Amino acid sequence: MNEIGRIQERLRRLEEEALAELRASRGAVKIQAVRTKYIGRKGLLTNFLREMGQLPVEERPALGQLANQLKAALEEATEQVLEKEHQRQRADQLLHAGVDISLPGRRPSLGSTHLITQVTEEIISIFQRLGFEVSEGPEVELDYYNFEALNFPKDHPARDMQDTFYFSPNVVLRTHTSPVQVRTMEKRQPPLRVIAPGRVYRHDSDPTHSPMFHQVEGFVVDHEITFADLKGTLTFFVHQFFGPNVQMRFRPSFFPFTEPSAEVDIQCVICQGKGCPVCKKSGWLEILGSGMIDPEVFHFVGYDPEVFTGFAFGLGVERIAMLQVGLSDIRIFFENNLQFLKQF
Repeated sequence: MNEIGRIQERLRRLEEEALAELRASRGAVKIQAVRTKYIGRKGLLTNFLREMGQLPVEERPALGQLANQLKAALEEATEQVLEKEHQRQRADQLLHAGVDISLPGRRPSLGSTHLITQVTEEIISIFQRLGFEVSEGPEVELDYYNFEALNFPKDHPARDMQDTFYFSPNVVLRTHTSPVQVRTMEKRQPPLRVIAPGRVYRHDSDPTHSPMFHQVEGFVVDHEITFADLKGTLTFFVHQFFGPNVQMRFRPSFFPFTEPSAEVDIQCVICQGKGCPVCKKSGWLEILGSGMIDPEVFHFVGYDPEVFTGFAFGLGVERIAMLQVGLSDIRIFFENNLQFLKQF
């Protein structure tokens, strides 16, 4: 065997010895010690590379390339062994901590949109298809916007219909989203086509009422708006939300800010109009109030009722949601019951 062959054989044995020692080593300190022994500054391979200076010039490039390949291979092998050692130590730590790494991973619990938010967004989407824009207002409201500008004088008996939370004689938690109607009309001129979703508050609590709940107010103001426009708009909404076959009716009612006024009922979605405890055997369910905007409201915002007319309506989101999913107790929406909420 010539000199080159002996050097190649020496490099091969050096590689085998280094790999064998790396595989047999346990612990990062011992693994690093093996690395230093072979490819450190004073390691066996490093010394070998220094000895190559004594070889003939024409033999150095090939052997130098072979030695460098060996060094790179040992560097890679060292990193692989260190990574395996790290994984082994991590597994031991988890095992001692009572973690079984052979089990499948546990996915984090993901939240979802609350049912009330889902229903609100669906209502908004339906009216946006009719060209309505969304507007919002403050929840802590002045008595003027919550009552007076909506034709509720301070001594008006209609105020008894809404049990109000007062901060002071002139500041309240809004009892409906109708103040947005006044605030919008104060700032803008017709034509207007607006819906105002948001939280409202009344001192009322039982299976069908909550001190805090959600409403969507809607109103349209323009030239020659009629009750027929109101009926067409709400009929479209009902058929889009509850289905095209749901029957509905307009029933005369009273609201201080609309004249004439009407309640809107739909055929009971539980019994399909046959009569059940939910609809109190009547076959009908009230879902919203509506009417033509009273001229007195226009006077407060500076509109001429001889020029402009409009209609308004308001609905409770919780009531719509209860009908949609067949619930009889509003309080479950706010109890943070995950077993209930995960169904939606």
